[in-house]
Amino acid sequence: MILKVYEIDPMICSQCGGRMKVISFLTDYAVVDRIINHLKLTFVAKRPPPPQIAYQEVLVAAETPTEYLW
Repeated sequence: MILKVYEIDPMICSQCGGRMKVISFLTDYAVVDRIINHLKLTFVAKRPPPPQIAYQEVLVAAETPTEYLW
């Protein structure tokens, strides 16, 4: 999904350009939070998503819920 949205392959090493592979998944939120805090990471994107993605989000946000009567 990151590749589709941000047009960047997250499995390519930024230092050597080699292909990485997934060796495990972290599923415990407390562990993930501890790692993020330890590394002093933030969740700010380096660049915004492509315009068509941002436009779709605006359209979804603008839709009003409708009630269906059966």
